[in-house]
Amino acid sequence: MRRHGELRAARANQPLRVAPNRLAGRVEFRHALADLGEVDALRQDLAAAVEQVDAQMSPWKPESDLVRLNRAPVDAWVDLPPEILEVLACAMDIHRQSAGAFDPCVGALVDAWGFGAVRDAPDAAAINSVRQAAPCTMRAGLEIDPAAGRARKRAPVQLDLCGIAKGYAVDRMVAVLQQHGVQHALAALDGELRAVGHQASGAPWAVALEAPDAGRRAVRGVIELQDLAVATSGDYRRYLEVGEARLAHTMDARRAAPVNNAVASVTVLARTCMEADAWATALLVAGPGEGLGLAQRRGLEALFLLRRPEGLVEMGLGRFGASCARPSLA
Repeated sequence: MRRHGELRAARANQPLRVAPNRLAGRVEFRHALADLGEVDALRQDLAAAVEQVDAQMSPWKPESDLVRLNRAPVDAWVDLPPEILEVLACAMDIHRQSAGAFDPCVGALVDAWGFGAVRDAPDAAAINSVRQAAPCTMRAGLEIDPAAGRARKRAPVQLDLCGIAKGYAVDRMVAVLQQHGVQHALAALDGELRAVGHQASGAPWAVALEAPDAGRRAVRGVIELQDLAVATSGDYRRYLEVGEARLAHTMDARRAAPVNNAVASVTVLARTCMEADAWATALLVAGPGEGLGLAQRRGLEALFLLRRPEGLVEMGLGRFGASCARPSLA
């Protein structure tokens, strides 16, 4: 039995793929597993963890716990599993810290603009209806009772957890890896990643930073991670073009409109991927001025890529500020 070296389904440098669904991810790890049966058990547990998050928090699944909460009458308590309550509590905290820049109470906006489960194109009547409705923030519109395992809406809000749930799913993958005794791993779901320990060589995990180019996948830089999570939010994967404006799929609850503020992408480092995911969303919504000030006040390590007439401009904070080209973040 090998005590060191890469083991990815018994072959080095081949990532272990999990969860063949909307949240499909991959894991690379360094650990001694007894046999391929143990690898299969790990794969199944990883898939189950991701699928549990999807089953609880997907706005596309009619039976999800999130949809149950959205459909519940105002002031009616809804029993919820501890996982979604943990995410809601984190969302509430970052909503408060970001002065409302992060606000999951944008489900109706997401649907109206064609980015949600209801329709695949903007609907003018639905957009106007949402804009004319009385605004309600997450802090005012939701009450969470973790001790009793429940939550209730205090106003007719519609929650969307897509700005935080994927990061939480990565954290759940890391928890599964640790339960199996894995001490060195890189877990990823699309643009959200979390590194645990280091590679077999002792070097930190190398992670590519994606260039914010629509229609293609390209690397802009590389960061090195050890016991850190990273998440990126941007305007280049799902968006609408209206005239010369690029409207991101991310919604600004305070403006009741899609993000349109010259920020191409924001990358954030944090202890957990859930926090990195939510803060990347918050800073994208906040924009270059407010967002940079917010990140500085909160001590966040973040990289902003801003669209300017002369091209992309980088603005980094924390370890990103030392070198935007290839920061070492071990």
